[in-house]
Amino acid sequence: MSTFRIPPGREASNGMGQGMVERPNVIWLFGDQHRHHATGWAGDPNLHTPNIDQLAHLGVRCRDGAVSGNALCCPFRGSLLTGVYPHRCIPRHEAPLPDGMPTIAEPFNRAGYDTAWIGKWHVDGGSERDGRLAFYIVPPERRGGFREWVGYENNNSQWDCWVHGGRDGATDQWKLPGFETDALTDLFIDYLKRRVADPDTPFFAALSVQPPHWPTQCPPEFRRLRPDEVHLRANVPPGSAGERLARDWGPGYYGLIENWDMNVGRVMTALRELEIAHKTHVLFFADHGEMLGSHGRNGKVTPHEESVRIPFVFGGDDMFYNRLGRGESDALINHVDIAPTTLGLCGIDVPPLMEGTDWSFLRDPRRAKPENLPDCAYLQAIEPREQAPAHRGIITTDGWKYVCTERGPWLMFNLRDDPYEMDNLALVPGAKAERERLHERLLAKIGELDDEFSPASPM
Repeated sequence: MSTFRIPPGREASNGMGQGMVERPNVIWLFGDQHRHHATGWAGDPNLHTPNIDQLAHLGVRCRDGAVSGNALCCPFRGSLLTGVYPHRCIPRHEAPLPDGMPTIAEPFNRAGYDTAWIGKWHVDGGSERDGRLAFYIVPPERRGGFREWVGYENNNSQWDCWVHGGRDGATDQWKLPGFETDALTDLFIDYLKRRVADPDTPFFAALSVQPPHWPTQCPPEFRRLRPDEVHLRANVPPGSAGERLARDWGPGYYGLIENWDMNVGRVMTALRELEIAHKTHVLFFADHGEMLGSHGRNGKVTPHEESVRIPFVFGGDDMFYNRLGRGESDALINHVDIAPTTLGLCGIDVPPLMEGTDWSFLRDPRRAKPENLPDCAYLQAIEPREQAPAHRGIITTDGWKYVCTERGPWLMFNLRDDPYEMDNLALVPGAKAERERLHERLLAKIGELDDEFSPASPM
């Protein structure tokens, strides 16, 4: 297991930003394999998500979704926790977070916050080859510095979910009753109830659930659709294996999201009943999306929109967000931006080590827009997988997606004119000038991030 060392000159500061007065709470609510398109507010006719929709309309929501710059569980989670790109933390599936690498919990701890993680972890390097990860015990020193940690490394059996942990390094293990998302939400709400006993100590808490990741075995009452009722995206080839998969998986997938929506509503209700909703930021997102038959594919990793676009909302109680930032934003938020944005919402200094952008200014229109906002979101798949080869790419603020393998250009789409990515321009002679421009932008980003990748030049 590698050990992380902080580069000279990038040490963290000791806490609160200048002029910080209020000390709001902040929570993360995020699922696994939940694509941006699969919410009511994004217009998916297959499901109803009233609680997620309300949160989106009370806060700031990314119109096109945020970007999962590495659409695979472990690399995304490494970047989520550290605010650095996957090649610096967790480059591949089932790789461990380097020993000593700082996480977002540490600046919150230094600022006097209580910190808690409940649910799926998947950054300790456990492998299913060594036995079922539901029974793998994450050592206390490998729990990211969270003061309270109850979870599991990985578990693809939502009706047989085992967790371990507790406060201050506990290692007790037990089986959760019933369905995973419901039971993890119970644990999260219990944490919220215990926190109100100490109103002078704010908290940062994460609820990380496995669904709607397969297996798509949602509680029966949430399986409303029949296979023939699933509304397909326009890029699902008719009569293909992709369509058969979408109709087979779709009812369960959408049912899992509706169950998750119900539990999001439970958390929001608890915040109001505990009278802390007015001082609690809520960030809702996912680790990556799901192709669900688009382009004949399933799963993730591939850089297509259904795989890399994730819902992203930061909102809260109506009173808290009244007269502050609300509505849709065209901000191009990437996965490395979530940690610094979370810190920024609480007025905590972003550690210099973090590479992402703090977008918290979107919440408060009275704040000046920072200079030098990124002009693209960087895409990585560092190891080849069944769903896609190793690649690097960019999504630009002017509406282009450009992705290369080491052999050269692979995908190129004008997303404004072609949102379903039906017209690949990567090898089209008439797009040569734009392709060369995008290739130079990609090379510049690779160099800026000191990433080891050398795509061949376009023809």
